[in-house]
Amino acid sequence: MIREPIYAALFDLVQGAPGLVTTSRKLKIFTDVKPNQRPALFQAQKSETAIRKTGFPTVWMIDVTLYIYVSTQGAVSPGEVLNPIMDYLEAQLSEPVPGFSQTLGGLVQWARIEGTTVTSEGTLGNDEISLVPVKILTV
Repeated sequence: MIREPIYAALFDLVQGAPGLVTTSRKLKIFTDVKPNQRPALFQAQKSETAIRKTGFPTVWMIDVTLYIYVSTQGAVSPGEVLNPIMDYLEAQLSEPVPGFSQTLGGLVQWARIEGTTVTSEGTLGNDEISLVPVKILTV
């Protein structure tokens, strides 16, 4: 596995989400991203798990977390800003055609949102944080 092209391809795919003001592969904590720099998306490498079987190439399960920060003012709910971003990410990381996986341009077996997406809806006032789990399988 050659890592950098995989992480770069994922970032190229997700950074096109609508309305994003800031995108980076270098994670910043929420308080370091000013409201005028949001919506923001950060891609963080979480873990890589090697799955080995004698006589077969190593299979890697890569875990990435996408951090999304949004801010609103007035009566606009943070969810109204977050939901189009989430819809975009889901569309990009779903099967482009039923039965065919998102392969990041042929670099991996598949890349998809898998697991529980966590949000802070309603707990931070006009701000919201969402953590989106992405799994990638590659050889």
